[in-house]
Amino acid sequence: MIKIYTDGSCLENPGNGGWAAIINNNGEIKKINGNEKNTTNNRMELMAPINALKNINSDEEINIFTDSQYVKLGITEWINTWVKNNWKNSKKEEVKNKDLWIELYNLNKSLNVKWNWVKAHAGDPLNEEVDLLAKKAAGLD
Repeated sequence: MIKIYTDGSCLENPGNGGWAAIINNNGEIKKINGNEKNTTNNRMELMAPINALKNINSDEEINIFTDSQYVKLGITEWINTWVKNNWKNSKKEEVKNKDLWIELYNLNKSLNVKWNWVKAHAGDPLNEEVDLLAKKAAGLD
């Protein structure tokens, strides 16, 4: 089984942001991160699982752990309605971060992903580590 912890961070919203992922592929640990200027926290939260999943080439079960309800609920619940409604939200407005949601949606469909929400800053060691990596990537540590 592959376990992935993801996080995104922005000091100001919008502002300099960073994302990070810790990928545990059957004991082989890989840490990835990146950053963008003039971005939002939600975009960084989405970039983390997108980039992590791009690093996976397997039909094994993938467990993603995120402390972002936006990501967890978006990919497991809201996305089906958005697709059905041509990427419009309940207010009939275009879904924010549509470009990233489409990318995540396509990756999610092509892999065997189980999405898990984990409470932020609650002592989960890998969630704490990925949080620090995302902040460091954003230059926020």
